[in-house]
Amino acid sequence: MADQNATAPRWLNAAEMKAWRRYIIASRRLLEALDNDLEDHDLSMADYEILAQLSDAPDRKMRMSELAEIALLSRSRLSHRMKVMEKAGWVKREACPSDKRGYFAVMTAKGWKAIVAAAPDHVNSVRNRFVDHLSKADQDALAQILSRIEDSLRKEVSEE
Repeated sequence: MADQNATAPRWLNAAEMKAWRRYIIASRRLLEALDNDLEDHDLSMADYEILAQLSDAPDRKMRMSELAEIALLSRSRLSHRMKVMEKAGWVKREACPSDKRGYFAVMTAKGWKAIVAAAPDHVNSVRNRFVDHLSKADQDALAQILSRIEDSLRKEVSEE
């Protein structure tokens, strides 16, 4: 008979549960508020994140596989977002000449205009809703903590 403790869940203690619940509630409410703040620009947070990544890329162009990895999106989910964003005229796909199966995501002039228009409002929202509530020490600690979590999640995605 198998040892029951080997398969028993490691239940959260009160402090762990409090931290977890506070994180879930705050992160969901924050993302919802940021998403709502982008509605005036007809962008979602997912759209904004993709446009932000492309705006920082050389020639505002990135391999779809690289964009999916950076944004922690599955390729199918990124493909779906790209279809929506292509329809809006913000991005286009270009075949990769060196890889017949690969594609680039390319920001269009309309996509550039969209992120340039949305960025000041978005940054203001991020500042008011998040950054201004953190001390410099809080920012450093949070960045370190979330970096560890992100690294772990990236490893899981790359192992799939």
